Amino acid sequence: MPYRFVVPVPRRAATGSVAAVYDRSSRELGALFAPHLSVVPRLHAALWALLRESLLCGDAPRARKEAVAAAVAVANRCPFCIDAHGAMLHAAGAHELAGAVLRGEAPSDPGDAALVAWAASTRTAGPLPWPFPAELAPEYVGTALANHFINRMVDALRPGSPLPGGALRAPARRAAGMALARTVRRGCAPGESLDLLPADAGPGPAWAAGTPVGVAWAAFELAAGDGAGLLGTAAQAAVVAAIEGWDGGHPDLGPAWLDGALVAVPGGQVPAARLALLAALAPYRLTEGAVAAAGLGSEDLVRLLAYGAFVAVRRIERAVRVTA
Repeated sequence: MPYRFVVPVPRRAATGSVAAVYDRSSRELGALFAPHLSVVPRLHAALWALLRESLLCGDAPRARKEAVAAAVAVANRCPFCIDAHGAMLHAAGAHELAGAVLRGEAPSDPGDAALVAWAASTRTAGPLPWPFPAELAPEYVGTALANHFINRMVDALRPGSPLPGGALRAPARRAAGMALARTVRRGCAPGESLDLLPADAGPGPAWAAGTPVGVAWAAFELAAGDGAGLLGTAAQAAVVAAIEGWDGGHPDLGPAWLDGALVAVPGGQVPAARLALLAALAPYRLTEGAVAAAGLGSEDLVRLLAYGAFVAVRRIERAVRVTA
């Protein structure tokens, strides 16, 4: 699959945690997980653990968690993730649910409808209360947050659909799902990804404390926040302020919103700040010119984009952690 701006670690050359994530994801997900992030192994492993422990494992039905992931992808307008999770819904046997979510319609089942509406609302400034019990929050909230981050990094570095052609996506999603049905229905044992994480990551947030999802979130938070050091003080402050003031919408076309957000940033810090803000709010608008202006190698580019995406996800996390 083509990637922009980065060259992923090939499977045959992978070592350490990258090799472990590739091997485990090929068995449990049915595909290599996020090769475009493999140039930053710590981030790659932490994000895999967060996705695995929330979406692939646990007590909540896999189809409902895939519906959350798909609804988040629709809200973020991420073609790759829309098609990927649409296929996974078909793999889980939830054909009607897949059609409804991807058409932006309310599913016929009231429980599914409430969950999908909540997932879609997580992009907004005022997300809906949890439509699930607190004991399932690690799985549902973790799935939503992991996919908000994944959508942004995919749109920045691997835009477009994973399916061939694109003209007949609904049949292609169903066919892809049927090929993955056995993998999806197999399930997995919680906690088996935690050996890839640093021992001192921490217990995680209140909504997932004491669970494998909480440990994975803590490690992910450390890894994704690491790119802050690539921004100057003024640039970092401007990026955070712009994201904190974001209303959840998609920015207007053109550069005015970016220029306005960075008006107080010294000129030398602007190229990196632009990349971080684009990753957070409009990753599909990343251009070769913007990347070239920042002059970063693959590893630092991924770290910087991850930081911008994470600041947006951190803002979402604070909004969705309240149950009512």
